[in-house]
Amino acid sequence: MDPKLFKFNTLSLHGGQRPDLETGARAVPIYQTTSYVFKDSDHAAALYNLEQGGHIYSRISNPTVSVLEERIAALEGGTGAVATASGQSALFAAIMTLMGQGNHIVSSSSLYGGSINLFQHTLPRFGIETTFVNPRKPGEFRKAIRKETRLVFGEIIGNPGLEILDVPEIAKIAHEAGLPLLIDATFNTPYLCRALELGADLVSHSVTKWMGGHGVAIGGAVVEGGQFDWEVDGKFPTLTEPYAAFEGINFFEEFGPQAFSMRMRSEAMRDFGPAMSPQNAFYLLQGLETLSLRMDRHISNTGKLLEFLKSSEEIAWVKHPNLTDHPDHELASRILPKGAGSIIVFGVKAGSPGGGREAGAAFINSLQLASHLANVGDAKTLVIHPASTTHAQMDSKTMKKAGLTEDMIRLSVGLEDVNDIIDDFKQALRKSAKTRGTTK
Repeated sequence: MDPKLFKFNTLSLHGGQRPDLETGARAVPIYQTTSYVFKDSDHAAALYNLEQGGHIYSRISNPTVSVLEERIAALEGGTGAVATASGQSALFAAIMTLMGQGNHIVSSSSLYGGSINLFQHTLPRFGIETTFVNPRKPGEFRKAIRKETRLVFGEIIGNPGLEILDVPEIAKIAHEAGLPLLIDATFNTPYLCRALELGADLVSHSVTKWMGGHGVAIGGAVVEGGQFDWEVDGKFPTLTEPYAAFEGINFFEEFGPQAFSMRMRSEAMRDFGPAMSPQNAFYLLQGLETLSLRMDRHISNTGKLLEFLKSSEEIAWVKHPNLTDHPDHELASRILPKGAGSIIVFGVKAGSPGGGREAGAAFINSLQLASHLANVGDAKTLVIHPASTTHAQMDSKTMKKAGLTEDMIRLSVGLEDVNDIIDDFKQALRKSAKTRGTTK
């Protein structure tokens, strides 16, 4: 189906699929197979040489996974997508598709801890360096660009500091330098914001989170916008120079607006092997079907939780871009008009020598409904203390640049009745206050 003819809710149900031709099955079948029979020798050769579309081996592509890829591409307004085993593998594969030894990345400093570790500790082993800059200071992106730079990267909603990235402005800066902008859009999903329409060239997702939505399957995806000129200044030879592994094919000449996704599939999926299982693709497709409905409920519950937290005497501070006192409130209202996501960060008032960190731990340990675990975007309400978990590998300087504080609690607002969530928070705050000896 042509994604241009249908609206978001329709695409989330039908994108990339039609009823099975053999059986008439309405749901997407799970093609639990490693490999596919060739029609003849010529057919096999054409598939291997990228002369014809089709499936060879499920490490590279799979019919169930393909539906998920096409659906995500349609929802983002992209020309193609590649699904991977996780959001982290999607980011790594995207980077390795574009660059190699001696290249450089300019990135926002407000990122998921795993992404910071990748940039700071792992990529340097491959000869790729990263300069981190303040996401609220677009000029720092421009200053950090150098001749070796091949990518500009950031999260629309920073994890966990909730800084909002001015995507149109950063895209302008990147394009002036002949560079693509890759946006991690996990926290907003295409329902709240389509980064490609704001100027991004590539979009990555941890599909595990809100897009899957039920905490049952891990997956990632990279979506290509199809507008970037990869031939600019000869900076991207992986896309514009002959590739010996496929008889000297030039991906940009051959595939045009799908050059990046075809190179990523042909090389990263083949050589690194971060394949998504068809079973996981099936689960994630179920999540996508209700994405808009769930996001509306997430946003609604978030608004009511914010009201409660702002009014609670036990809460030291609370941060969310929808709050008028947030430094990025105006920007969030402009690029995220439906709401700036369902993550809230806050601190519990300290009442003992242990300070806010101890107070936060006492609160988390007293919760009964909300789950304490390392995930976000679940249908259920989740909490975690980033400084001791998701971002624990960061030094204090990097942690500060990432917008973290020792007392910060990250709350992923779920779909439960919001009054039940609030009641759980109330009892946990009462219990933690008694533990800290702060009750009146």
